[in-house]
Amino acid sequence: MTLLLAGDIGGTKTILRLVETLDSPSLHTIDEESYHSGDFPDLVPIVQHFLTKAKAPTPEKACFAIAGPVFNNTAKLTNLAWFLDTDRLQQELGITAVSLINDFAAVGYGIFGLGKQDVLTLQAGKHQLDAPVAIIGAGTGLGQGFLIKQGSHYQVFPSEGGHADFAPRNELEFQLLRYLSDKHNIQRISVERVVSGQGIVAIYQFLRDRAALGSLKGDRKYITESPEIAQIVRTWEQEAGQPEKSVDPGAAIGRAALQKSDRLSEQTIQIFIDAYGAEAGNLALKLLPYGGLYIAGGIAPKILPLIQQSDFLLHFTQKGRMRSILEEIPIHIILNPQVGLIGAALCAARL
Repeated sequence: MTLLLAGDIGGTKTILRLVETLDSPSLHTIDEESYHSGDFPDLVPIVQHFLTKAKAPTPEKACFAIAGPVFNNTAKLTNLAWFLDTDRLQQELGITAVSLINDFAAVGYGIFGLGKQDVLTLQAGKHQLDAPVAIIGAGTGLGQGFLIKQGSHYQVFPSEGGHADFAPRNELEFQLLRYLSDKHNIQRISVERVVSGQGIVAIYQFLRDRAALGSLKGDRKYITESPEIAQIVRTWEQEAGQPEKSVDPGAAIGRAALQKSDRLSEQTIQIFIDAYGAEAGNLALKLLPYGGLYIAGGIAPKILPLIQQSDFLLHFTQKGRMRSILEEIPIHIILNPQVGLIGAALCAARL
């Protein structure tokens, strides 16, 4: 039996899980705790508090999934003034082997720890053993990555594909591109600015401002915003630049679309899902992931009925002569929000 420590380290929240390996490949959870990251000056005191509270001996191995880039065994969190490196963590925590991985890479490892209840198959496709596996996940940003079989294990490779160019495919999306370019005074728009939580808000603002301009011209064909969502979005806009905001407009827009209580929110989510499907198809074309394309991130499970009822698959496969190829790619939506923590534990076991 080996004692392992897994962590999902974010700018807002840190989740730690203590697990042990049994005779079988499965991992048994001993204890788990969540902490507000900003209450601590560093990761070390959180781990020490956790292990003391759990009355557990020092783990032999640890893996921490970091919300930010990891270079040469060091990491600077995107939204927190923590600088982590494996040598220091090993020394101060007394853990023999410590690994830092990007949080999206942890999702890649976590795929292999999911059960049938943790995923929903959107397209069965034709699964091929040993073929590449792709991951795409819209959340705060847009993560992308892939896995390649190497011997008996898969190696996870993160990427920065979310920062590739947004490719509009119809007049409305071209208008969205021009709107975002003018709004931010930049020459290019990344796909992450559309397919992400911030993208949902950006699409809503575009439709809102477009409707307002149409009204000034006397054109009443545009959908206007509801007072409830309007107030949430304006509060968020007024709090721009503040480290913590009192509202989450992306979540509010998603809920309103699910409840069909706001037509502008419904149109926003429709554009978001269409662009999500198209970008997932772009990733699939580059990798041909017959081992499966997994949709991760926090947004998809929250708007799952809308994705199932939408043209996501149409936009995924709408690639001209390549349509028949993409129809054979298995597509799965990850429902378990702790897939990254599972992946960190599995990664620790491999150290």
